[in-house]
Parts: sequence; structure tokens; C-alpha cells
Amino acid sequence: MYLNKVILYGNLTRDPELKALPSGSQVAEFSIATNRVYKDKNGAKQEEVDFHNIVSFGKQAEVIAQYLKKGRPIFIEGRIRTRSWESKDGTGKRYKTEIVLENFQFGPSPRDGAGGGASSRQEEQTPSAPAEKEESSSGIQYPQEEINVNDIPF
Repeated sequence: MYLNKVILYGNLTRDPELKALPSGSQVAEFSIATNRVYKDKNGAKQEEVDFHNIVSFGKQAEVIAQYLKKGRPIFIEGRIRTRSWESKDGTGKRYKTEIVLENFQFGPSPRDGAGGGASSRQEEQTPSAPAEKEESSSGIQYPQEEINVNDIPF
């Protein structure tokens, strides 16, 4: 059995770029940055940043292009793919390693500061509407009047 699985949590380094394939399917390309903080052998704090190219197809691509912008956090699951092609100027073969998105979750938005509530999988593609999010964040609205037990019909 073989396994090709990537799980990353990072911030978008640029706005997603939405394109259409000749078949009409949508493709979104973007990149995310992940960082690692560690201490070197001298005890000095070091930070290492990696940049990852991500590609998404179909409805996921549309949702990502609509709701995500540079700097926003995202949790992704996908698989690694390396493409190759001949360069246009004839200098040789070119390679690009990218992650093909399979599942994702929005990270916390700057305005709510909590965990991202919307998630996406192949089966469920649409995030909750912004109006629904505002209602759920305000809590339960209880009636102002007293409820009489004799008024309950059962």
C-alpha cells in the first residue's frame, strides 16, 4: 500500500487566483506559508519558513477564491504532485511541486478570533452564510414575557 497525504496549517501568502479550464471547471491556485521555531545548538531562537503551492478544483476552488485573502489562516489536507514541462525558451525541463487540495477548513477570522466554523469536504462544499454566523455568535434569544405552564398544549 502507498500513501501520499499532506496536512498543513498556515497563512495564505497571496490572494487565490481563480481560472477556468477548457472543460469549464474552476481551478484556484494559491500558496501558504508554514513556520517552525526552534533553538539551535547555541540556544539561540531560530525561525524557518516554508512556502507551499496549493491547487484546488471545482466548487472548492470557487469557495476558496470567494472567502480567502492574503494573510488568512487555512487548514488543508491533500496530496503532493510534481508536474513537469519543457520551458518555452528551450532551456530544458521545468518542474513544479504542488499540493492538490482534497479537504480544507477556514482558520479563525480576524473579527471573531475563535476557531473557524466553516469546513469543506468533497461532499459538502458551501460554508455557512455570514448572516447565520452573526446570529449564532450572539447567543440564544429568550422571550421577554413569562411562560405559563398551563398554556403549554401537552
